[in-house]
Amino acid sequence: MHLDVIQSLSIAGDSSKANDDRTGAGHAHAWVIDGATDLGEPGLLGNRGGAAWIAAEADRAFAAAPEDGSIEQTCRIVFEQVATRFAEQRTREPESWEVPSASFLAVAVADNVVDCAWLGDCAALLIRDGEATRIGPQRDIRDDETDLARSVAHHGLGSVKRAAPVLDVLRQARSRPGRQVLGIDPAGAEQIYYSSQPCVAGDELLLMTDGFVAVTDLYRLIDQASLPGLLSIDGLSGIAARLRAAEADDAECMRWPRFKQGDDATAIWLRVVA
Repeated sequence: MHLDVIQSLSIAGDSSKANDDRTGAGHAHAWVIDGATDLGEPGLLGNRGGAAWIAAEADRAFAAAPEDGSIEQTCRIVFEQVATRFAEQRTREPESWEVPSASFLAVAVADNVVDCAWLGDCAALLIRDGEATRIGPQRDIRDDETDLARSVAHHGLGSVKRAAPVLDVLRQARSRPGRQVLGIDPAGAEQIYYSSQPCVAGDELLLMTDGFVAVTDLYRLIDQASLPGLLSIDGLSGIAARLRAAEADDAECMRWPRFKQGDDATAIWLRVVA
């Protein structure tokens, strides 16, 4: 079995800043990566922010991974390569809150099975005959972030330059031990979640970073059952347009408490082929 790409899309939340998402596909595997937003100025890794750096390095590692390996082997390779590159390129010891990290979700297909691996809040759907089944994370885990944003909303949300109290809260959250993310420690691969799902030729897969899946999970603009039909009519760009329009209408981030008016939004739509 292999994967054909139908469409892919990646749009920055703010066109003046780097897009910290990545997506890609090989013969039989695909991935999305969402670098955790930088909470300070570049410098740790030269003039590139840590979020863009880790997304790019992980993307490169997924693209170069052997096609005949298991998804577990692929993910271990990615973690090891990111750790090696960080050791080679860092300019100093990092503050706890500036250690590069990312969410990711990857899939691989073989023998009528789709294997899925993830850490963080990226999401994926298996679509068959117009019906969508969630694979990977089964629940909306952005609730904690929404609660955190709500707790500091009186300081102002959505601003490009964050108020000091907001930045302090974000740095504290980023520094907490035990975060399950793609990071610079190869041992982090031990925390990866895995699942397997039967698949057949003609099935479709939709992989999304949290900035894109917000259209269903955070904003509730589209329900999961309606997504396949809208996807076939409007494509990824049509869904993204709904997403950005809703965010523009809530520029002060009060209806949906969040730290940025618009997050980087990335998705890849694929078809399983025998």
